[in-house]
This record gives sequence, structure tokens and C-alpha cells, in this order.
Amino acid sequence: MHATAIDELPDSARRVALLLQSLGHDKPVVMLAGTGKTSAEAAAGLGCSVAQIAKSIVFRRLADNAPVLVVASGVNRVDEAKVAARVGELGKADAKFVREATGYAIGGVCPIGHAVAPVMLLDSDLFQYESLWAAAGHPHAVFNLTPWQLAAMTGAEAADVALRA
Repeated sequence: MHATAIDELPDSARRVALLLQSLGHDKPVVMLAGTGKTSAEAAAGLGCSVAQIAKSIVFRRLADNAPVLVVASGVNRVDEAKVAARVGELGKADAKFVREATGYAIGGVCPIGHAVAPVMLLDSDLFQYESLWAAAGHPHAVFNLTPWQLAAMTGAEAADVALRA
């Protein structure tokens, strides 16, 4: 992994880097040598725990077709019933919907800078970690932040969204 100059980033990651810069975020976008499409792949490339990966899961709210973005800990499966209880009945979001709603491809969905402002929830489990890594608009691009920075950047509510055994 290595920090890459903004002008050398892929277009979608460059857009995220510039947005982070405009927000005053002091950490660079990092390009992983391998893919970060899954939480396990990203964690392996970063040398962190899978739980510290802030993965973005997109759903479609059935009532109005609004995008619903859940940023969850990489070790958690999202409990759709818990999310639906907070935001309304959910449907699956296919790759086309995800790209149109967020501006990003699946595997690189960033928690900020969406084409359409999503309904958003943050996994409350993220707040037990001092450091998180989130996708930066590209399957190989990530950035580091704290859960509190994530909450401030997104304005999203923290909620119990994890599927519990």
C-alpha cells in the first residue's frame, strides 16, 4: 500500500481525495497493491483487522427507490430487518443502481461524495475502534479515519445494524 499523489489516482479515487481535502481531512488516499473489494482483502493489504474495515453496503428503499447506505464493520453482516425497521422496506440494489446512486462501482463505494444523497446508517460497532479504513471510490483505493470523523463527514446516525447469532 502506498499514498499516491492526487493527480496519479484513478478518476473516482481522485474525486474522493479532493473531497477529503476540501473537508480538511489530513489522511491521504492509499492505493492497495491488491484489490480491496472485500473486507478481508482490504484488511490483508492494510495489515489491520477485518473489523476495522468500514464497508459500504447499498440497498434500495422500496417506497421511493432512495439509496440506503449502511457503513458496517467488515466483520458484521448487515441485518436487513434492523435497517428496514429504521428506514422502511428494503430491496436489493444491483450494480447499475449502486453506480447511478453513488457514483461508484461495487467494491469501491465510498461513504461520502454520492451522486444521490443516501439515507445512511453507521454500524455502532465501528465506534469501538480508534482507526478505520473506508473505500475511496475505487476497488484498490482506501482512506483512514476515525469513527467520529466518519460520523461527522456523513452526518449519519449510529445504529445496531449487525446480524447477531
